[in-house]
Amino acid sequence: MVRRRSHAADLLSRQAVASSFSESWLRADPRALEFLPDRFRHPAARAAAVAAAAARSLSPALHEALVARNARLAPSPARERNLELLARPGTVAVVTGQQVGLFLGPLFTVYKAASAIAVARQLTHETGTPCVPVFWLQTEDHDLPEIDHCFIPRTAGEPLRVSLEFQDAATSRVPVAHRRLGENVTRALDAVRNELKGHPQAAEHLELLERAYRPDATLAEAFAEVLSALFADEGLVFLDPRDPRLAPLAAPLHRRAIEEAEAIAGRLSERGTALANAGFSEQVHIRPGAPLDFFSPEGIEGARYRMDPSAPGSWSLVGHPEGASVTTAELLTWLDREPLRFTTSALLRPLLQDTWLPTAAYIGGPGEIAYFAQLAPLYEHMGIPMPLTVPRARFRVLDDRTRALLDKLGLSPDDTLMPRDELLTRLAARNAGDGFESPEDVEARLLAAFSSELTRLGERMAALDPGFAQAISRTDETVRGAVSRLVAKYGRAVAQRDQVTLERVDRLRAYLVPDGAPQERIYGLPYYACRFGSRAFTKLVLDTCVPFSGKLEDLRP
Repeated sequence: MVRRRSHAADLLSRQAVASSFSESWLRADPRALEFLPDRFRHPAARAAAVAAAAARSLSPALHEALVARNARLAPSPARERNLELLARPGTVAVVTGQQVGLFLGPLFTVYKAASAIAVARQLTHETGTPCVPVFWLQTEDHDLPEIDHCFIPRTAGEPLRVSLEFQDAATSRVPVAHRRLGENVTRALDAVRNELKGHPQAAEHLELLERAYRPDATLAEAFAEVLSALFADEGLVFLDPRDPRLAPLAAPLHRRAIEEAEAIAGRLSERGTALANAGFSEQVHIRPGAPLDFFSPEGIEGARYRMDPSAPGSWSLVGHPEGASVTTAELLTWLDREPLRFTTSALLRPLLQDTWLPTAAYIGGPGEIAYFAQLAPLYEHMGIPMPLTVPRARFRVLDDRTRALLDKLGLSPDDTLMPRDELLTRLAARNAGDGFESPEDVEARLLAAFSSELTRLGERMAALDPGFAQAISRTDETVRGAVSRLVAKYGRAVAQRDQVTLERVDRLRAYLVPDGAPQERIYGLPYYACRFGSRAFTKLVLDTCVPFSGKLEDLRP
């Protein structure tokens, strides 16, 4: 079992909320489409979004900052061409982003980047408008327990959890942009090397990781160096919102978020009520009257705090150990003097993105899709057109070991999505023998005699007591439930007598659905890159990526 930190329960709860909306949206449920139209499915709507974005231009100051930031990465002629394109009027951006997790975090980081590249190519093809893929390095957040580790699958036993082991991970409020890796990264790299050094392409990928993940590097620097190397040929452009050169460009949005906090929160609260009435939950809870910014009172590398209204013209800093507060006048003074003290929340970040960039499309996972369901009133309030929301590609890696297990068990990849006990019961039914009946046969036999007798009793009692039918129905329901549970236990017992099958099922599920979660949300890139090669795996993802699909695809290295 994959062991996570104690804050994971809240994280999984938020993921479930996001999945509820995003799954409905991907199914084109009218309830979900009322909040977020699926414009990405329609070529005419895609062309309109590109045309709207092409009418906006990148500011020279932002372009200068992008060029300087990307110049720190390994040379890439394709990236240089894309940066030149962004300086030209009429070029649009296709944006995605992710928190800067250790060794790129979960696999879906790579899938997001590939999706942005594939969608940019497709929109360019469809419209003739230059579309540049941009990766937003989410460095403003402070949730270290979400990003300080990486999981590596093993052929036997539990996955390897490699972590930076920051002592203050659970309590730190400092934006991760300012977090250096420290000496612990050397131990993390040693653990990865010891686990993966025997794989065919290990030397090349481990060298890339060791070159980027140095003790003096920040999480963001190392993350960008590795991801940029993987997608150098595609010219992926990187944007870091904590770049000091960009802070003055964010100040106008932060000012409006503070000055118009009550009106913005009111509109977002109304949206939340509408979502709830439609059967959905807010991905981000809206606090009455609170701005969507964070403020760092101790300086740009200090802890950041949300703000709640405490009195007219005054804000309390939520979670501050001394219960500090700040006035609106003080906030605006700091905004003029040192705008890097301000960072965005999950709901304000997309507005900053689309204030800066001529965004035609944003590539997101379930969480981001759920955010955008809340955001239409905020875009309208700010007078900014919403880009297309496009689901990222979803993949399941079926390597040779996984395919061998599937063949031996006679299962399809989708079979592994069912609960473990149900899967074991199915295998037991298929492989029943040695005098054991299949669970289905046992259930049918037990219920047949009972149902026959119950029906006969009901017919005899109908004339004597008309209300007896209700008792019959309740008894039937109770007994069927009890028999179902008994048969499930029987099926598990029969299945578990075959220890080889049991071990194969557990290994297969560990590869594809570790802890019941999608593989792409748990495992990181190092295992797959060391087995198949960094570029070979990346190219496989790109070649398999279907723009605007949102369907789960299988990767077969």
